[in-house]
Amino acid sequence: MKQLVFATGNPNKVKEVRTLLGDRFAIKSLKDLGCHEDIPETSDTFEGNALLKARYVKTHYHQDCFSEDTGLEVESLQGEPGVYSARYAGPARDAHQNMDLVLQRLAAQTNRKAQFRTVIALIWEGKEHLFEGIVKGRIALRKSGSEGFGYDPIFIPEGYDKCFAEMTTAEKNAISHRGRAMKQLLAFLQKQS
Repeated sequence: MKQLVFATGNPNKVKEVRTLLGDRFAIKSLKDLGCHEDIPETSDTFEGNALLKARYVKTHYHQDCFSEDTGLEVESLQGEPGVYSARYAGPARDAHQNMDLVLQRLAAQTNRKAQFRTVIALIWEGKEHLFEGIVKGRIALRKSGSEGFGYDPIFIPEGYDKCFAEMTTAEKNAISHRGRAMKQLLAFLQKQS
């Protein structure tokens, strides 16, 4: 089984990706590598941040790897929180504070259109590849549900009347931004093997 490093320290993301890729690849996290550094995400784009993390792992651990950067983009907030999604309410990375700030800023807005966007950067056999997944939807009026993580309790995908946090992992993965980007990554990897 081919080993691939997922350059993240987020156990929720690792679990989600392992579910998506199944037993086709042995996915290792940064923790599995013994990497406990907080890899700087200093770019102002999802693509840039994903590449920074993947390049860091390739440079320091010499392994094929992929990384992703994901964010929530709210139309009436001019695309915020965007690349600052994890730290929107401050450096504590508190998901509930982040959601509360989005809901507060949207309180007087009728336009609640939003999208989740994921960009995956893969370094495979010395070459860099990018994959993108987007899911459009809207911001709920209040938090609901207990599944998922991040902004899942306030994001309702198009065509649904419930938010990501009210869906099973399988339901969410079938339509999510990360799921869509991962399908492209998997299709690429299958062609290589």
